[in-house]
Amino acid sequence: MIVPKIPFNECERQKEVEKYQILDTLAETSYDDITSLIGFITDSPIAFITLLDNDRNYIKSNYGFSVKESPRALSFCGHAINQEDVLIVEDAGKDARFKDNPLVIEHQLIFYAGAPLVNTEGYKLGTLCVYDHKPKTMSQAQIDALKALAKQVVNLFELRLQNIRLRASQSLVENRNKELIKFANVVSHDLKSPLANIISLTELLEQENHNTLSEDSQTYLDYLKSSSKSLKDYIDGILAYYKNDDLLKFDKETISFNSLMHETQKIAIPSDDNISFTSTENAGDLTINKSAILRILVNLVTNAVKYNDKDTIKISVNLEESETDYLFTVEDNGRGIAEDKIGTIFDLFTTEGVKDRMGNLGTGIGLASVKKLIENQDGKIQIDSTPSVGSRFKFNIPK
Repeated sequence: MIVPKIPFNECERQKEVEKYQILDTLAETSYDDITSLIGFITDSPIAFITLLDNDRNYIKSNYGFSVKESPRALSFCGHAINQEDVLIVEDAGKDARFKDNPLVIEHQLIFYAGAPLVNTEGYKLGTLCVYDHKPKTMSQAQIDALKALAKQVVNLFELRLQNIRLRASQSLVENRNKELIKFANVVSHDLKSPLANIISLTELLEQENHNTLSEDSQTYLDYLKSSSKSLKDYIDGILAYYKNDDLLKFDKETISFNSLMHETQKIAIPSDDNISFTSTENAGDLTINKSAILRILVNLVTNAVKYNDKDTIKISVNLEESETDYLFTVEDNGRGIAEDKIGTIFDLFTTEGVKDRMGNLGTGIGLASVKKLIENQDGKIQIDSTPSVGSRFKFNIPK
């Protein structure tokens, strides 16, 4: 018997074997199907998928011979990975490399054919191989089938590696999001308290010095109040944006559209006689994530009020249904959005630079939050807008 030679690049090859995280894993149907198929094609009672690992030949899938591993020094596969092509041993009893091998003597493994499993980096990880208890030959078609299925085994390895990396990336993103939310909470807490003090003290200073402040001093106070209010809105918006995903954890529930509109109107529309709010009548019930949809509608309707320059504000929320989706439309008669801003209106921190009815600038967070909430429910949102005429937001939510 001749012990197989260790490849010259063994250290690197071993690292390639380990990166797939297949060693010592449970049986998998996708691999077992290949060994049973190649056993049938080659008319062989035994078929293996093996990985050469340090001092053992690890068997990921076995067909016809129940064993998980064998010493690498005894393995036929140790010789096969040193071959450029398929290693075929027609009669191991007459081959100097194997004739006194325990696998031949004790288990009567006489015939062997093994195709190296070559990964995308060019390293030979192991083999797809077949055994028989008697000497025989293989046709070219059988050899081609062995090589083709060996490539499919490597494809499974690569797919597994991609999944491992994807899970690692997802875990990294999740951890970063958790850290970001934690950071947003800390910043929010640490900034909101002194900011509230600034706003309160500014208002108190203004009240105590009513009619005694110079025009410049009053301007400074007004600027201080508006700046503090903008910063507060910015902090609240950031925190809400990163907490939006929490809304998606709520289960869907069945509610009436009229009830949803009543809550939207109660939250988003101030008590003002010059606001006309209408919605689809007799729309029936919806089965939705109420918290997420309510947040979306409140944001859109609030914007329709804030950025409206008409004497009478008109807002409508309409609902249609397809077989697969709820289709919402929120329309207003506000200022509209310039054509060159439409493409970026949903981007985080992007604003038109236009003040609302109260003279405050937006934060560029609200519509980004709306888009994120809709897309995280597998929906899409689009906007049609004409300056000085109004805007129409359309979005769908899959049922």
